[in-house]
Amino acid sequence: MQQKTGVFQRAISDVKLPRDMNKERGNEQASNQELVSKDTIVVVSAEQISCDLIGDAVILDLKKGIYYGLDEVGARVWSLIKEPRRVSEVLDALVEEYDVDRHRCECDVLDLLRDLKGRELIEIRYEATA
Repeated sequence: MQQKTGVFQRAISDVKLPRDMNKERGNEQASNQELVSKDTIVVVSAEQISCDLIGDAVILDLKKGIYYGLDEVGARVWSLIKEPRRVSEVLDALVEEYDVDRHRCECDVLDLLRDLKGRELIEIRYEATA
């Protein structure tokens, strides 16, 4: 995604992981697809620390000791979910900020969030029912 002045570019996470660990994650992807939708509330995990790095984000998984990197758009998503937020709210913000088709944005953001969930970098929150 680019700022409103440009053409949309695919917003897939730029998460760095050794190849052998990616193979282990194959089965996790299917279960994560069920868990993350537009109505899901997500928040960054407490088991990580992150910082801004000239518009990108660097994340350290404290449990695994692995660093990850997110590009500018991924970093924006990350900043939006530092507090619990519904995925649809993240989509609203990105569509407002970037020149992107809503459907394309939704697909890419859901892919990113599922990837982050599979790596245990985000958590899903459930609303308390009254």
